[in-house]
Amino acid sequence: MKARMITLPEAIEEIVRSCEVCSVGMVDEKNLPYTLPFNFGFENNTVYLHSAPVGKKIGVLRNNPHVCIAFSTAHQLYKQSPEVACSYGMRYKSVLVFGKVEFIEDQAEKIRVLNIIMKQYTQRDDFSYSDPSVKNVAVMRVVTDRIEAKAFGY
Repeated sequence: MKARMITLPEAIEEIVRSCEVCSVGMVDEKNLPYTLPFNFGFENNTVYLHSAPVGKKIGVLRNNPHVCIAFSTAHQLYKQSPEVACSYGMRYKSVLVFGKVEFIEDQAEKIRVLNIIMKQYTQRDDFSYSDPSVKNVAVMRVVTDRIEAKAFGY
């Protein structure tokens, strides 16, 4: 089976929306890779993230905002022969987003983005937030440089 590149924006969005988490790859101050799972929101080819406002990931992202975000879904084991290990493989659909993190500081924009993130998981985007909760969360937008997507085995 060959991997098939996906270029249709609707197909890319379908893959992203079917994921529960994404893995955000970044580079730390020692030039070493650092990857963490995140909940996310997605709108208009932009990934939105949130986290605690302090910690290693915040320091890493403030020092070097370049990221690669991986989404992967529709995993399905297949085989040609149950006795031959090399005949096994995994079908999947994946999206990679390359971009740069921007921290959102404006309270109204934070709320708008938090609602985009909540919509990913609840299908609702009309939540209320207390001022302290909004002030005490880091909200980020990933400005996309490029998106790559592919499906293998489908």
